[in-house]
Amino acid sequence: MNEERFKVTPELAGARVDKAVLQLVPGLSRARVKKAIEARAVRVNGRVLAKGALVAAGDEITITAEHTLPASAPATPTPDAPLVVRFESATVLVVDKPPGMPTAPLRGEEVGTLANALVGHYPELAGIGHSPREPGLIHRLDNETSGVLVVARTAAAFDVLADALKEHVLEKRYLLVCAEDGLADDGSIEFPITNHPKDKRRVYACIHPRDVMRYEPRAASTKFSVVRRVGKWALVEVTVARALRHQIRVHFAAIDHPLAGDTLYGGVEVEGLGRHALHASRVSYAGGDGIDAFDATSPLPDDMAALVPG
Repeated sequence: MNEERFKVTPELAGARVDKAVLQLVPGLSRARVKKAIEARAVRVNGRVLAKGALVAAGDEITITAEHTLPASAPATPTPDAPLVVRFESATVLVVDKPPGMPTAPLRGEEVGTLANALVGHYPELAGIGHSPREPGLIHRLDNETSGVLVVARTAAAFDVLADALKEHVLEKRYLLVCAEDGLADDGSIEFPITNHPKDKRRVYACIHPRDVMRYEPRAASTKFSVVRRVGKWALVEVTVARALRHQIRVHFAAIDHPLAGDTLYGGVEVEGLGRHALHASRVSYAGGDGIDAFDATSPLPDDMAALVPG
């Protein structure tokens, strides 16, 4: 993983780490610095620190390169792109992303992502959110994961919903398919997660206490309940408060039940599937602070339903 390195100058001695980064990296906004720190992409002398921690002269700050790049161009609007809306109000959208579609572009000129369709159909989303490439998006899904995503239509709604996600009051549920043999009817997976030490495509579940000491992982909790068992497969409903990158996938791999089709984490290829069997099936919010309550669902896609008919 590429990193940028910066030395804390004497005049910044005693400054908070977030304020030091703002001074050392020209062009970064406070929002981008905050996001980088929350993503654990900022380290001081090799250690992850909270934004309120203080730095000393000579400290080395490393930042993952993607967080130091200039702000990208906004997502290109594509008004003719299909967009499935599961809920709509004056402040919020819940949209349904098909499998194989990226949530947002890597570059401003890229098209074919959900973000392009969003600004094409709802131009007011431009300029709302974490970056111009993520118009109004409160969270993201992996390219091959299908299902519902929450989108804020105003800057005020974005702040409220981003806080709701952080405070675990934006409820998200998923459906997955994995091997049923030996899987409990319900349970909770609590292994903390960190970036994989050797493969940046993956994350790593810290099962052994020595890994927790070595990698300083983030806490992660995945609660699950089997919906039905059909042949060798189980359809499982999962609830997470705030899913970390690849959390559900790596957690089920860690209990020896990788998702069907998830070859990155040890799952088997499945004819007719062509992806990992994970679907964001439901998202809900009780409402408040000017945001309408919503409870939006997305049906199980055909490729997953074919494995567990019922």
